[in-house]
Parts: sequence; C-alpha cells; structure tokens
Amino acid sequence: MKSKISILFAILISSISLAQSKVGTVNSDYLLSVMPESKIVVKLTKEYAERLDSVFALKVTAYQNSLNEFRDFADSISHTKTLKLIEIQKFEAEVNQAKEAGTQLMRQKENELMKPLYKKLGDAIRAVAKENNYTQILTLQGNEFAYVDSAFDITELVMVKLNIEKPKATTEKE
Repeated sequence: MKSKISILFAILISSISLAQSKVGTVNSDYLLSVMPESKIVVKLTKEYAERLDSVFALKVTAYQNSLNEFRDFADSISHTKTLKLIEIQKFEAEVNQAKEAGTQLMRQKENELMKPLYKKLGDAIRAVAKENNYTQILTLQGNEFAYVDSAFDITELVMVKLNIEKPKATTEKE
C-alpha cells in the first residue's frame, strides 16, 4: 500500500514539475506613455477638448446673460420675473447637459484614439510572450502583487519589439 502511495506521489510531483508555467509582468501604462503615437493622441484629444470647451462656453455665456437679465428684473412685476426664472432654469439644464455630454464625448474620443495603440501594444506583448515561452503576462498596475521578481518583467523586451528607445532619466535641479 505504501509503495502505491509513493508511486502516486512521485507521478504527481513529476506532473506538477512538467506543467509549470512561466509568468511575466509588463508595465503597459508606462509603455503607452512612451509610445510616439501617444503624443499624437494627447494633441488630438487636447484639440477636441478645446472645440468642446468653446461650444460649452457659448452655453455658459447665454446662461450668464439670462441670469443678469433676471437680476435686472428684480424690481419688476412678478409675471416677468417668473418667465425669466423659467428661462434661467432651462439654460441651467442645458449647461448641465452640455457638461455631461462633453465629458462623455471626451471619453469616447480618447478611447477611439487610443484603440490602435492598445492593439499595437497587445500584439507586441503577445509576440514577446510567444518568443520567450511565457504562459501568462500580468500587468503591474494596481495592487495585484505582493512581490514580483523583476527578472520576469518584459517591459523592455516589448519596447524593443515596438522600436521604442528607453527615455533617459531626468534629474531635477533645485
């Protein structure tokens, strides 16, 4: 009986050692920040934000004008004040809707512009993982790990695959 358990234990140990996986890590946020294309995305996003801001500014100006007119009617009859108050509430609702729509449009535009970068990065990570026989690549963002051996970080290998030079360290002078 003991010999059967010993044999089963030996088979289990050997199967575990054969089935080991190679896990690597990658700092995808860092890679996205050093990709040359990210500068273009930042520029296009900023230009789009400026266009949205100009439309929003027009709505805010109309709201402010209406509010100022209401203050001018402070001493006039209540019917006129009521109509002006309704107009102000309408402008206020439009300003709030424009603000929410602008935020949503900015998020959509940024996602649209970043999608090709995510695809390019994902393809490079997959290629490096296959070339180096990794079975899993985990991102470093968040608090997922208590300890990670830096020997398994493939960030620099992916940078080579993407033909990105490692930025030189900058020192701040006081």
